[in-house]
Amino acid sequence: MPLIMAFTRSDRIENALFIAAALFAVAAFTDFLDGYVARRTSGGTLLGGFLDTTADKILITGTLLALVSIDHVSIWPAAIIIFREFAVMALRGLVAAQGGLIGPSTWGKIKFGTQFLAIFLAFVRLPERWGPWYLDQWVMLIAVIATVGSAWGYLSAFWHTVRSEPTRTRT
Repeated sequence: MPLIMAFTRSDRIENALFIAAALFAVAAFTDFLDGYVARRTSGGTLLGGFLDTTADKILITGTLLALVSIDHVSIWPAAIIIFREFAVMALRGLVAAQGGLIGPSTWGKIKFGTQFLAIFLAFVRLPERWGPWYLDQWVMLIAVIATVGSAWGYLSAFWHTVRSEPTRTRT
């Protein structure tokens, strides 16, 4: 993450944004591959799942902040995405503290794919606009929609889990 941020902000290195994009793509691919292998081999652990989602949030948040700083991503989609990442982490933590689990959803997988594609495209921004926006900005809009859909899914799962808990009485 620090290297991606450093290359994103570098004025001195030729093709620094392409190097940052390549580092981001490698990080995203290894994250995907790790999850894929864990699911296929039943090799996932509770700690591994926590560390994986934490690493995802660090990668997404840090990269978005770096891209905002060079004006390749607007603050609004970045804020929505970052807020969702930490809100979902908090909800999952609350459920986990009660011994429950909120698993990944289809919306979460769509969110993952569109966010990573939008961020990659923001690094390698195509020179021509597609109407009022660049291609990466259109894809970022789709990522924000998927992010909100995914957040709604997690919020619904959280409420379902909380409401299905047995009522505890105080003595």
